[in-house]
Amino acid sequence: MGDGVTPRWQSMTPAERTAAYSPSSMIGGNLAPFIQAYTVQSAAAYAANPSFQALAYGDRPSQTIDLVVPQSDEPVPLHFFVHGGYWQQLSKKESTFGAPDTLAQGIAFAAVDYTLAPHATLEHIVIEVTTALRHLRAQAPSFGIDPARIIVSGSSAGAHLAAMATLALPPSEQPAGLILLSGIYDLRPLVDIYVNDALGMDMAAAKRNSPALQDLSHFPPTLIGWGGIETDEFKRQSRHFAQLLERAGNVVETLEMPARNHFDIVHDLANDTALGQWLPRLAKAKAP
Repeated sequence: MGDGVTPRWQSMTPAERTAAYSPSSMIGGNLAPFIQAYTVQSAAAYAANPSFQALAYGDRPSQTIDLVVPQSDEPVPLHFFVHGGYWQQLSKKESTFGAPDTLAQGIAFAAVDYTLAPHATLEHIVIEVTTALRHLRAQAPSFGIDPARIIVSGSSAGAHLAAMATLALPPSEQPAGLILLSGIYDLRPLVDIYVNDALGMDMAAAKRNSPALQDLSHFPPTLIGWGGIETDEFKRQSRHFAQLLERAGNVVETLEMPARNHFDIVHDLANDTALGQWLPRLAKAKAP
């Protein structure tokens, strides 16, 4: 059974890894209700906040950020959200459902779009998210945002991208904190299973793009969370990355949400739950 932390993917067959990295297997395989909830709630968020604005960080239509900022006489913190979808599905348009709860706490909200595989390699996607984060940080004062109080969150593939973008930035430009949900931090187990069909990674690319295999000596305070209704391998990936961050001397805490699964845990990012309490907590801090 293992200790729930130590990697064991090398002893698993491709079929076993396919099952272990199929989060929908824990909810009967039907993602439609969850995607529908993202879509409906995000549409409602746009409708309720007509001050949403689209910012370009590149030339492609996919290289944009949707931003909304609460009214304030002082610079406000920012919640920068990176969506999941195994790097090949979803967009910012299904990712703004957290904006109303975030705004209600006096925190700005941004959802980032990026080019999906197979139209971009994973390395290019990482560069896009990094560029978007750096662009918005540089422009933050003009929007009434405090660049020293940017909190980055991501779910599933978005958690991976949030971690990789943070690692690509110098310490002076890193966010004040991260909230990483149900992420994959070591990509090597994906190389020979269905997830990689669109990505086309070889083992070298998987290693280069695995946060767990990078130098973690400079990483912001981080909450790593996951749902209780997840595969053992997704839970292990989270616990292992948290262990690596702690060993590198970083501030990290973990949280399992027992009643949540891989797809609905994101709804607790900014509400009155144990997970939702982390956004204002991290927003009170300032990046060094």
